[in-house]
Amino acid sequence: MNNTATVLAFDIGASSGRALIGQIVQENSGEPDLLTITEIHRFPNIPVQIGNHLHWDTVMLLQEVKNGIRKAFQAGYTPESYGIDTWGVDFGLLDSQGELLGIPYHYRDPQTEGLIEELNEKLGRERLFQESGLQFMPFNTIYQLYAMLKAGSPKLDIAETLLLTPDLLHYFLTGEKVCEFTMATTTQLFDAGKSTWNKPLMKELGLSASLFLEPIEPGTVIGTLSEEVCRELKVPSIKAIAVASHDTESAAAAVPAHNTDFAYLVCGTWSLLGTELTEALLRPEVLEHNFSNEGGAFGTFQLLKNIMGLWILQECKRRWELNGVSLSFPEMVKLAEAAEPFRSLIDPDDLRFMNPADMVETIAEYCRESGQLVPETEGQFIRCILESLALRYREVLEKTEVLTGRSYAGLHMVGGGIQNELLCRFTAEAIGRPVWAGPIEASAIGNMLLQFVAGGHVQHKEEGIELVKRSFPLAVYHPETPELWSAAFQKYVQITGR
Repeated sequence: MNNTATVLAFDIGASSGRALIGQIVQENSGEPDLLTITEIHRFPNIPVQIGNHLHWDTVMLLQEVKNGIRKAFQAGYTPESYGIDTWGVDFGLLDSQGELLGIPYHYRDPQTEGLIEELNEKLGRERLFQESGLQFMPFNTIYQLYAMLKAGSPKLDIAETLLLTPDLLHYFLTGEKVCEFTMATTTQLFDAGKSTWNKPLMKELGLSASLFLEPIEPGTVIGTLSEEVCRELKVPSIKAIAVASHDTESAAAAVPAHNTDFAYLVCGTWSLLGTELTEALLRPEVLEHNFSNEGGAFGTFQLLKNIMGLWILQECKRRWELNGVSLSFPEMVKLAEAAEPFRSLIDPDDLRFMNPADMVETIAEYCRESGQLVPETEGQFIRCILESLALRYREVLEKTEVLTGRSYAGLHMVGGGIQNELLCRFTAEAIGRPVWAGPIEASAIGNMLLQFVAGGHVQHKEEGIELVKRSFPLAVYHPETPELWSAAFQKYVQITGR
């Protein structure tokens, strides 16, 4: 490895984005190289309500990426490349002149309500899964496009190219139109078994297959910053790398596992629990349990399950703030620790928690309907959410083992959510096995690894994982009261009806 390598990673999530510098350095002569990461820019990602629709502020995101590039050079760094990872499924449409048509929709926009059932009836649930390998989620790209078709959107009549969010940002910066593989697999319009776009399905739906560019592999050089962008930012041109652009897949590429059979949980606004395979798993049992097969880096597929995640807690925090109660996350953890255990439990994946007007009241309503004590204090609500998430993780981990025929010694937790040590502790208790937590910035680190591979500084995946292991120590959590949590799991199963 070259110990002078420097790259710039943009990791943009559903609520915030970060720009981080990654460098491979050798702290002392003769010692192994380490990866250091330095955050140089952070910005909020706040959706915009316009009329009846919820949109992303895409122009703001572009400006913040530009700010991150500028700040990198102003701080004295000379990155040789940059890469962008974001959430999946969302997109922008370009016309024949390369102009953006309208403002991209947010995946929580209500336009797709009821469309899973409608398309299942129209096309067949088994067929849709067999061809895409994806979990049925209301925000998948297929449902967004179908909603636009049903509404008679003129955008689809004049659109020439569809670009998923990271590819759209790269286009604005480089002028190059590409479609990165891991993002393509989040659309439900990509045939996972054949590893190509599902053009027959597109035709059946009335979508033009010409909208969709042929996917490129993670680690591909897209191009360089355009002359216009370089002049605007007063920076030299650097390479743009198509990393594993779906943030989940970037995070999976950075899991510091000790062997090839491992389970991981990417923990943030969403929780994504899965394992790495060499090909999509398309058996009927996978459909039965509503798992996803998403394309990963280094020729992998990730068998995983989307779980609602810390979004539920974030929305409660927002609601309390509107009511004049401001709590920091450490304060929330203390309140939860002091609250009675297993007083109330919810199914985090009940669709009522997707985007309610009042998350606190929605949780209370769920508890009333299921015959439980309704949480009354902030601590009781927080404990209910964290315990329910941990128990859901156990349920999904055990289903993953059934589907793969594997047994996992524990669970690797990565992402910003692992800063909530109480959730990590609860998860170890719930699964009855160790939890290895770290690194926090897994998506950004995976983003960097793909850039280092593209630049020839890291030769292969295994070398990159060894670099991560050396550079970022793990926190380990062990179960202490497994019997209590097993009893709570039985209560959870009874409440959720699964």
